[in-house]
Amino acid sequence: MSLNSAQSRLVATYSSPDNKHFTVAKTLDSPPSASPQDKTTYLETLRKAVTETQEQINKELTARMEEDVARGTATAQDKEEENYGEEVQEEED
Repeated sequence: MSLNSAQSRLVATYSSPDNKHFTVAKTLDSPPSASPQDKTTYLETLRKAVTETQEQINKELTARMEEDVARGTATAQDKEEENYGEEVQEEED
């Protein structure tokens, strides 16, 4: 069995014009050999890394959705206060 010190990276990057960007990265050791056992172990590690990455992405996106909702609520309240006491025609899209 030969030692292989190569590594792989799992990277997910999020960018948005309105929200803070983020990157989730995990470094994985490549299988030390092409044996079925080493490949199986590598795939188990990769699956775990993907699941952890998805969980972290979901947390980040949920936080950004909450920021968007808060920003939208504040904008709607500002508009309502601005138009208080006036009859406002709704704009058609």
